[in-house]
Amino acid sequence: MPKPTTSFQSLISSSIQASIATKERLLAECAEAIGAAGNLLASTLENSGKILLCGNGGSAADAQHIAAELVIRYRSGVNRRALPALALTVDPSMLTAGANDLGYDAVFARGVEALGRKGDALIAITTSGNSPSVMRAAEAAKAQGISVIGLLGCGGGNMLSLCDMAVIVPSTVTARIQESHILVGHIWCEMIEETLFPDLFPAA
Repeated sequence: MPKPTTSFQSLISSSIQASIATKERLLAECAEAIGAAGNLLASTLENSGKILLCGNGGSAADAQHIAAELVIRYRSGVNRRALPALALTVDPSMLTAGANDLGYDAVFARGVEALGRKGDALIAITTSGNSPSVMRAAEAAKAQGISVIGLLGCGGGNMLSLCDMAVIVPSTVTARIQESHILVGHIWCEMIEETLFPDLFPAA
């Protein structure tokens, strides 16, 4: 029979404390950048643009998560129209064809080229700041007049120079960066809803 599971209380405590500490630094160091990027996203949607998102691995999941919150809704009690957002990670036929025919680094750039238009915004997510496929997407976006907002970590990496705006989570630990990225995405969803649908949020 398997032995009783060892208590992981110390690991649980240290992980939660590390996440809290990262978010406290995020608040202290990145609140202005989060707000500026959220305002740009809201303005993009107000002006009939759409939001594209891309990332790899866990960042792909975050891209899809944020897109779903915008297309469907973020808060269950807020009944508003759907907002145009698309994660470039959701079509396996496109991704596998692109990787096979053009090389994986081009897959998101190709999606931006096909689906992006001037006045749109791209949320480019990379925890290292150095993902080639995300950087190529940002380059394609810039060439088309699409605003690039980076969700980054590790000091921003080479991706930072390709961004119009960026939120750089102050950590080098992938898990802590990803936890903060989805928090920032949720904040942006709240900002967008309250900007575009003020009648649904009467002043207290």
